[in-house]
Amino acid sequence: MSYLYFSLQQHHPLWLGLAENASAREGKLSYRRFPDGETYLQVLSDCQDQDVIVLHTLNQPDEDILGLLFLATALKQQGAKRVGLVAPYLSYMRQDKAFKEGELITSRVFANLVSQHFDWLLTVDPHLHRYKALEEIYPIPCVTLHAAPLLHRWIKNTIQKPLLIGPDSESAQWVEQAAQDYGMPYLVLEKQRQGDREVLISLPDVAQWREHTPVLVDDIVSSGRTLLATIALLQDAGFSRCSCVAIHGIFAENSYEEIRAAGADMFTTNTIPHRSNKIDLNHLMINAIDDFMEL
Repeated sequence: MSYLYFSLQQHHPLWLGLAENASAREGKLSYRRFPDGETYLQVLSDCQDQDVIVLHTLNQPDEDILGLLFLATALKQQGAKRVGLVAPYLSYMRQDKAFKEGELITSRVFANLVSQHFDWLLTVDPHLHRYKALEEIYPIPCVTLHAAPLLHRWIKNTIQKPLLIGPDSESAQWVEQAAQDYGMPYLVLEKQRQGDREVLISLPDVAQWREHTPVLVDDIVSSGRTLLATIALLQDAGFSRCSCVAIHGIFAENSYEEIRAAGADMFTTNTIPHRSNKIDLNHLMINAIDDFMEL
């Protein structure tokens, strides 16, 4: 089944993949900002009774969400049959509990807002910590893709004698599965977070792994504090250089440059466009879109 695709960020790698997909047709729109910062948007393609996807990775959600909601509304006003959001990175998943009186659980509010405007959602490895599945907060159909098999295969084929390291308990799932699939040794460290930018990491005895390359594996790199603390411990333990591999590279506050300067190589998938992108997920995402459109 053919479908139209639109995006407010045509530089995303998936845009090129969709352009080569026989099932997809590029939708045209006019989108700009007035001098006062308000948005102008016009849909130029015929959407009547069409299946439509909107591609937009959400690593800058507060800047982008209003334009996305405007676009979804405009598409439905032009007669689109279904409007789905393909968000390779899905924001507002980490705030999933109120720790203090008056704190807003923004993940639920954001999910409700998106679900009011889009008919379905596709994303890659959302940060599910206290939620077991997206459907706990998103009432629309959700497609959750998993990059771990591609990530693990890339590590096995690219890095010599890897020692997989999960910097905290949340990352255990990534390294344990890779160890099971490919027989790579692994460690899971203990982390205590002391604020948005301060963490304490404990490293066990790693003397037996001195001939290996430490590979820190995680789903998201945001401020990079966890990776930087772990890199410092590994250097103190005698490792001259290590690698970091993540699915989503947000790299807030120059953290990519800090990680590189600390003596680590940084590699990510292309859910968020960045010069660290080495693991291509286009084929995974396009096949999933095509499969969903057949439903």
